[in-house]
Amino acid sequence: MAEKYNIDQYERPSVTVDVVIFTLLDEDPKVLLIKRKAWPYQDNWAIPGGFVHIDESLEAAAYRELAEETNVTREQLYLEQLYTFGEPNRDPRTRVITVSYFSLVSADKLSPKAADDAADVGWFSVYNLPPLAFDHAEIINYALIRLRYKLEYTAIGFELLPEQFTLRELQDAYEIVLGTKLDKGNFRSKLRKSNVVEMVEGYRDTGGRPARLYRFREDAVAEVKTRRLFP
Repeated sequence: MAEKYNIDQYERPSVTVDVVIFTLLDEDPKVLLIKRKAWPYQDNWAIPGGFVHIDESLEAAAYRELAEETNVTREQLYLEQLYTFGEPNRDPRTRVITVSYFSLVSADKLSPKAADDAADVGWFSVYNLPPLAFDHAEIINYALIRLRYKLEYTAIGFELLPEQFTLRELQDAYEIVLGTKLDKGNFRSKLRKSNVVEMVEGYRDTGGRPARLYRFREDAVAEVKTRRLFP
């Protein structure tokens, strides 16, 4: 007869979730941070997140923490699992392993405000972050690298834009996040070949020649593994 499993013979680390949310504001890639109310790192800025309840999934915990700290709901954005961070001394309270998520959102779709578990909430440039709690600077840096990688190989960048946009606005978004200038002709040629956008009715007034509006094709394949899209 097999021996019964004794849970007490193993130490049990705690598990948290942390959510990195990116947007574009004032021609700058920004990340959503909350100001912590309690020890440790009271009054320091941090990524929204918290402990996972014993009876909930990781994703459910991430959405719950977002709602509790920023009033952002499940319907307002999508989440994608990023990476697991588990250095033994990353949290002064106890042994804590965190599963991080990241998300992209158009600035016009989200108006976060501090909820019950946060003293304040705000957008910060990824290039000018305040002192951060825990290892959250490392998590944001990792998320930015992942974001740039996914911009090059997938259509995920469209999440940063409003539902309708011009090709100039799309290229601007890619240049801001990638941190590099892209050749206009090459960018649009690759965009046509990728077949991920379609024209819609209407134009945007740009102060000169009106610009045609586009949107992301709902039936387009987001993951493009056979070729690099951008730059």
